[in-house]
Amino acid sequence: MANNYRSKRFDAIVVGAGAMGSATAYYLARRGKRVLCLERFGIPHTMGSSHGHTRIIRLAYYEDPSYVLLLRRAYELWRGIQSVAGERLLHTIGSIDAGPEDSWVFEGAWKSARLHDLPHEVLTGSELHRRYPGYHLPPEHLALVQPDGGFLNPERCIVSYVMAAQAEGAEIHGHEEVLDWEPLEGGVRVRTERDTYEADKLVFTAGAWNQNLLGVLDGLATPERQVLAWLQPTRPENFRPENFPVFNLLVDEGRFYGFPVFGVPGFKFGKYFHLKEQGDAEELDREVHGYDERVLREFAERYFPEGCGPTMSLQTCMFTNTPDHHFVIDLHPDYEQVSVASACSGHGFKFASVIGEIMADLSTTGVTRHNIDFFRLDRFNQQGQRRYETNGGKRQAVRTVSKNNRKTSQHEENGRQNYEENGKPHSFPRVPDIRTFW
Repeated sequence: MANNYRSKRFDAIVVGAGAMGSATAYYLARRGKRVLCLERFGIPHTMGSSHGHTRIIRLAYYEDPSYVLLLRRAYELWRGIQSVAGERLLHTIGSIDAGPEDSWVFEGAWKSARLHDLPHEVLTGSELHRRYPGYHLPPEHLALVQPDGGFLNPERCIVSYVMAAQAEGAEIHGHEEVLDWEPLEGGVRVRTERDTYEADKLVFTAGAWNQNLLGVLDGLATPERQVLAWLQPTRPENFRPENFPVFNLLVDEGRFYGFPVFGVPGFKFGKYFHLKEQGDAEELDREVHGYDERVLREFAERYFPEGCGPTMSLQTCMFTNTPDHHFVIDLHPDYEQVSVASACSGHGFKFASVIGEIMADLSTTGVTRHNIDFFRLDRFNQQGQRRYETNGGKRQAVRTVSKNNRKTSQHEENGRQNYEENGKPHSFPRVPDIRTFW
């Protein structure tokens, strides 16, 4: 009995083995910690936010220049794990952040580049087309071209971190859902659908499912449906990695992001916040519909006309958004042995390496050398206090039971109505509520 108990006691339990969780498990295990990492789906999987063959990484960060310090360390760590894995995970082919001259995307990227002395060029839409013929932006638009940008292979990044963690002694379990947890004196107890475990520390990196287990995230982490398209270019040479930097564009139709052809057929792109369909992670529509493809094709036909041949693939994924679209990285406000990284709002994957390091710091010592004041939960203190009082002064783990009664026909109707009511996507709000806390 004693041996069985001891075998289920760990220094740290990590909930979620996606991008952030796999990195956290590795950096904890490398410090000699006995680690258990629990994933409710497979490793890797397509149910969350870390799939789709490519994810953008960029240094000139228009969301806020403060991210650049973390990005510098993220690049170092990505190069480190690819060396451990023995395969290339980080592809630096350049990045483009473009829009009207006074747009927050271009101005924000340019500000980051100047503030942090990043190598960059500013090109007009016409100049950009001459250099990269696949791009057909309005001639008066401005583009910040930064050579260190590029993309990561998300599935291979996760697999690399998981295998490296295992090599360091971490225990990784797929297809084992966490049902609930409770704080103990000097630790935590975690109950799954298979077993019960105890640990000194607990780390939540479960993406859209974090809020189902953490009451403190209630109302602060909202899953949102995304759709991505891969279209076969009619001029393939213009969409190869050497001729086509990754992009973030603010245009009349909204804000879009995209990649060259890599790994699978098709030029890949998507629209931030797509049709603004939000809900519980269990209930979001995972099917792709004709109106989804139309939104994306209308964009490609206008700005990448040689990139919108036959459809190769259409996929859904999720964003998990905070009210200000910045991350949550913090200790639990009531239980210092519990920490969370969550709600990365559609731009978090590139930070997974450094967030893994931060979470290992928090789980080991409760502090980190990285400045994470930007991401603290108490910036939402007013909303949090209201929830706390409503709950009778109690903050506790909450499990949301899976609801399987989703009606696809209703989702189709909602999405179609959203598209038709708004007409062209340019009538959607162009700028999210981004606030600076540093």
